[in-house]
Amino acid sequence: MNQTNVKASSSSAAFRPRIAVVSASWHRDIVERAHEGLHAELARQGLDAATTLTHVAVPGAFEIPLHAKKLAESGAFDAVIACGLIVNGGIYRHEFVNSAVIDGLMRVQLDTGVPVFSAVLTPRDFHDHDEHRNFFAAHFVKKGEEVAAAALATLRSLRQLDALAR
Repeated sequence: MNQTNVKASSSSAAFRPRIAVVSASWHRDIVERAHEGLHAELARQGLDAATTLTHVAVPGAFEIPLHAKKLAESGAFDAVIACGLIVNGGIYRHEFVNSAVIDGLMRVQLDTGVPVFSAVLTPRDFHDHDEHRNFFAAHFVKKGEEVAAAALATLRSLRQLDALAR
């Protein structure tokens, strides 16, 4: 469906995007809170999350770009959203993981033409205690709302560009 659904819907009032959501399993209890925000924003915009979103879990953030690429290339999705939490474990590994994931997501988007959005958070400081866990859990809900709004706005603007190109 990548761009097909979006193009088809430009000739009618229907807007029914299909969005894949790839979520890292590290800190799953925090990361999956983004799904709440995604669902809430879709509902605000009159879309049904059950028919709009397909969720895919992957082991960690490093695995997100490859899965995003496969989903984008499948033709079944108009956009891909990535969700993850990359934390500083004190060994500086997080810096190259951050860079690899974000660069990989941009590459997927540019190589496939399917928009890719990031709710992969890379906080400078995260400590595994209640205060930080609660803060980041709430923050992921907000990020889910923001990334859903960005995805829908982008898909609508791409639909308008397609209409102009005809």
